[in-house]
Amino acid sequence: MTQPPEPPNQPPQQGGFGPPQDQPPTPPATPPGLQKNPPPQPGYGYPQPPAPQPGYGYPQPPQPQPGYGYPQAPQPQPGYGYPGAPQNPYAQPTPPAGGYGYPGGPAGPVPPQPGGGRNSTALVIIVAAVVVIALIVGGGIWYAKSSGGDGKKPDAASAGGSTGGKNGQDASGGTSSGGTEKAPSNPAAKMLFKVPMPSTKDTVATTGSWLTDKVYAKSGIAQIAGYDPGTGAKLWTVKLPGPVCAASKYVTADDRTAVVFQPKMPAQDNGAACSQVAAIDLAKGTRLWTKTVKNGDYASNLENVTVSQHTVAVGSTNGGAAFDIDTGKVRWQPKPEDSCYDAGYGGGPKLVAVRKCGSYDNRQLHIQTIDPVSGKVISDYRMGAGIEYASVVSSDPLVVAADIGDSAKDGSGISDYFSIDGKTGKLLARISAPSDRYGGRCDGVTRIEDCREIVAGNGRLYLPTEEQDGNGTYGRTNEIIAFDLATGKQTGQRAEAGDGYTFSPLRMDGADLIAYKHPPYDKGGQVVSIDGGSFKATELLENPAARDVRQAETSMLPEYAEIRFGHGRLYMSSVFAHKVSYGKEYLLLAFGAGA
Repeated sequence: MTQPPEPPNQPPQQGGFGPPQDQPPTPPATPPGLQKNPPPQPGYGYPQPPAPQPGYGYPQPPQPQPGYGYPQAPQPQPGYGYPGAPQNPYAQPTPPAGGYGYPGGPAGPVPPQPGGGRNSTALVIIVAAVVVIALIVGGGIWYAKSSGGDGKKPDAASAGGSTGGKNGQDASGGTSSGGTEKAPSNPAAKMLFKVPMPSTKDTVATTGSWLTDKVYAKSGIAQIAGYDPGTGAKLWTVKLPGPVCAASKYVTADDRTAVVFQPKMPAQDNGAACSQVAAIDLAKGTRLWTKTVKNGDYASNLENVTVSQHTVAVGSTNGGAAFDIDTGKVRWQPKPEDSCYDAGYGGGPKLVAVRKCGSYDNRQLHIQTIDPVSGKVISDYRMGAGIEYASVVSSDPLVVAADIGDSAKDGSGISDYFSIDGKTGKLLARISAPSDRYGGRCDGVTRIEDCREIVAGNGRLYLPTEEQDGNGTYGRTNEIIAFDLATGKQTGQRAEAGDGYTFSPLRMDGADLIAYKHPPYDKGGQVVSIDGGSFKATELLENPAARDVRQAETSMLPEYAEIRFGHGRLYMSSVFAHKVSYGKEYLLLAFGAGA
């Protein structure tokens, strides 16, 4: 694997020249079968793909993963508790008075498998060869002050709510006010359509899927295809020169989103950087524009991308930049005089920057709500000393996750959640979530808003518990627990998945929570709506129990697959394509109720 040469006469990366490259740490090697949620690894300009998994038609993560996939029998799990929320140990920062990215105020003090963790039944893995990308390393200063707005009004349809996008809608089809998902007269579902795994000799990233009123779109190998949501008929294809490395999960009111991709197809011995960012019109099936972010003489390797209102924001270890989603006009980019840099952003109804200041061994992490057009800082919360990485779970309500003291030993990237007032930067509550009691995972190292099985909305944080021993035939189950974002305390609301099922929160639907239930080995999965007040679960969809359908469905583990639900339909898709050794494997599956 080769890297482009560094620019000559590199200035020292200290003092006025900005922070040094913030390289992600190398995760510890974990023997097969011991870890449920391993940290993502780089490959092809993207975290390393799962290795091919026999029998289910889907590549599994590098470490064996739990699940209820046929035909494995459940394993017993240790019990778990529900800790109370600790008192807020963090002092509140003073909101900054400066412009974009300028820190304000002094920092406050810092305050399965038997054996626990987030492990359950291990799946047998065939280890696949993966490729580590060459990160483009440059010198100089990283990050950007705003170039100023263009006078465009914010997207009114996405200016509020819990998920952003059309009427508060994210790519999953969610809404911000008034639940729209209604229980059908018959929740029994059928498979609407499926797309086979594309042919390839190598493992290639296929991250990105979006659901709007008129299209379900999914990334393939160096392309994005739009399908009729009900029939699967292909509506359009956007060709790209290389694989999609990262994709925003949010769309604008007029169905536009953004992706980061490689400028060419990489060879295994010479990976191409993820240097291109583009806006995609999901309604028309067109690429609107393509841009790069320069780091000296070279294009930066872009590691995350999001959309907030009509702004596309990208981040990397070299800092962040922003563009108008309609025109591609620069809103802000790295500038030499800036001594801090943006590692990445959380999007949706609000735009949140995870900003890093200081030297590598003395990092100060800022969580800043910023204006999507001008980049002006609205509020600034300083994380405690020693916290190197944070993930944005939600921009509104503002919730971030972090692994304090590397105490989450399962690779989930989470030990605590921080509920923050997005207007003032005041810490509202810190919620402890020990990894042996609660599920969910985030990748705060490079992909700032890549959090799964965690949902914030309706003044609550919804977390799945770890699997526990059940009382019935299958022996394993879990629950969803609600925490009050204002106090950090449990609300007393709990929803039980039922014997043999495990809950994965998906998104909000107004004040209600939409959740997926991963099934036992002889049943189909379910989607339910959990009432925001009573916490009563109403079944919206139940997939077929036929063996071939179960095997395809249970290959799409919620921890790694992209799961979208809207308008009574469930879409499950792989984030990697790979060479199929045997059996049938799928890029995506679509189910609909009312069979």
